[in-house]
Amino acid sequence: MTGDTAAVINTPGAISTVDYHTGGEPFRIVLGGVRAPRGTTILDKRDDAIRRLDDTRVLLTHEPRGHAGMYGCFVTEPDDDGADFGTVFFHREGFSTACGHGSIAAATWAYETGYVTPRAGNTITLDVPSGRIACRIRDSGDYPSVSCTNVASYTWALDVPLPTGRGTVRADIAYGGAFYAIVDVGNLGMRVAPNQLPALTALAAELKAEVTARHELADPDDPRIAGLYGVICYERLASRRGRIEERNVAVFANGQVDRSPCGSGTSARLAALSSRDELDAAGEFVNHGIVNTTFLGRIAGNTTVHGHPAVVPEIEGTAFRTGYNTLLVHPRDELGTGFLL
Repeated sequence: MTGDTAAVINTPGAISTVDYHTGGEPFRIVLGGVRAPRGTTILDKRDDAIRRLDDTRVLLTHEPRGHAGMYGCFVTEPDDDGADFGTVFFHREGFSTACGHGSIAAATWAYETGYVTPRAGNTITLDVPSGRIACRIRDSGDYPSVSCTNVASYTWALDVPLPTGRGTVRADIAYGGAFYAIVDVGNLGMRVAPNQLPALTALAAELKAEVTARHELADPDDPRIAGLYGVICYERLASRRGRIEERNVAVFANGQVDRSPCGSGTSARLAALSSRDELDAAGEFVNHGIVNTTFLGRIAGNTTVHGHPAVVPEIEGTAFRTGYNTLLVHPRDELGTGFLL
């Protein structure tokens, strides 16, 4: 370590992070320089972060230290000894309740660094605002993938008509730790491709406005998990008995685009596919993202949520470490914690 490096790391106010990407979607894990969110439960810790750490969230996600697609988490104590640690997720506009790609990255980090010792040899359990997630490490000796069993996911409604500039479209609304509106854009003559991203994000904005105006979405267990988080635009690529393949892009916040196939969105999609009797526990869902990375989705079991049918989704993906950061804000920096364009 050089003297300059040591001076930076030991500078008061410096925040240290490690960055990963899961399927192309960034994930920034805060390692030091911030007092971790506190509270009795992980949702209480999220409330604490909203009150106390919003400026820190901005610093971590906005330019020039972040970018418009940045995502990340604060690491916390778990709710109890049934989990290994907790994560409070954040993105450029706020603090989300669920993040599948982030759960995969956090479990990979904890496994790679020895932050926790996997239970039963291969399982790291996370407390996240939407519930408790079991992440199984699949390490063949080459590079580990992670398979996360997400919270119970269910369909709110099928074939909801929504007016748009392209005409009325029908959306499924489903929950996978957060609420999503899910639309087959192939029916509109659109494809999920980078060159169509402006049109897809514009459509997603229209759909989100319509759903927000017409439907009051809230989790039955806690009203803090409420509102439409994102819109999933998908196209069907292939379908045969027991296997469905699609490409999707999830648009959330104010036009933030998920580069990965979206873990919580994949969970919501599994719930909708189950409700339509297109996929069951014997099947496999191959879900590609807009940059052509892939999550595998499976229905690990069936259950109920307040009397309504639900599935237990399992999402598998791989996260890769991209670097470490020590982030600073000089008191004379006129841009302060940053900006977005």
